[in-house]
Amino acid sequence: MLKAFVLGCSVALLGTIGTAGAQDWTKSKWGPNDEIGAANYMTPELVVKAASLIKTGKTYALGIPVDSKTPAYPPRTFKITIVQPGQAGSPGLGPTKTTYNDDIIDGWVGIGSQLDGLGHIGVEHVYYNGNKLADFADPTGLKKLGIEKIPPMVARGVLLDMAAYYNTDVVKEGTAFNVKEIEEVAKKQGVEIRQGDVVIFHTGWLGLIGKDDKRYSAGDSDPLTVAANSAFTSPKGRGRSRRLLRVRDYTLSFY
Repeated sequence: MLKAFVLGCSVALLGTIGTAGAQDWTKSKWGPNDEIGAANYMTPELVVKAASLIKTGKTYALGIPVDSKTPAYPPRTFKITIVQPGQAGSPGLGPTKTTYNDDIIDGWVGIGSQLDGLGHIGVEHVYYNGNKLADFADPTGLKKLGIEKIPPMVARGVLLDMAAYYNTDVVKEGTAFNVKEIEEVAKKQGVEIRQGDVVIFHTGWLGLIGKDDKRYSAGDSDPLTVAANSAFTSPKGRGRSRRLLRVRDYTLSFY
């Protein structure tokens, strides 16, 4: 499986590789068989610590409704058809006369809320941990780096308001979130980012849906770029390897 509808935001995991330029980016610090990248940081100890932070139990939905009108990056489309199988012309099924609605989905899963596995993005057909496209990609599903390999995500969360930092409602396409910007926002908000945290970047992009669908669909240059990714693993990053997860409105990063 390449993707799954499991998070209220669309995410792409990237593995930690150490200092940029000093180590082959295709090699994982967790060994040649690693398929989950930065998710390795989510240890049972950190899960317990994260759970202890819950005080009020309030929850926040980060997902969006997905239907035929949901804007998507071309050529992606999505259609839902509601059917009542075997019920036409009858009062219902069986002695209880049960009736029900079911759904047929015809579309791309890379629309709206989604979680991308490490097999989603590569460079010149080389993917995480040196896996080559021809060796693991198959029309029926990925043989490696599938989303089913990613464990449940439970971690301490840190929300950084990047839209407020840039004094805008929607962060401009192509804006890179480098170490400098991220540390400045964290300092301004009075929060500390620790290894194993999930950092959520508010960019304002979901506010475009229904208002400027054309810009939303065309702006697939998320603020966390390759340049920003390199900056996260530079010596300036205080020696901690950092890898990013990207989304359109709420961008997640494992530290």
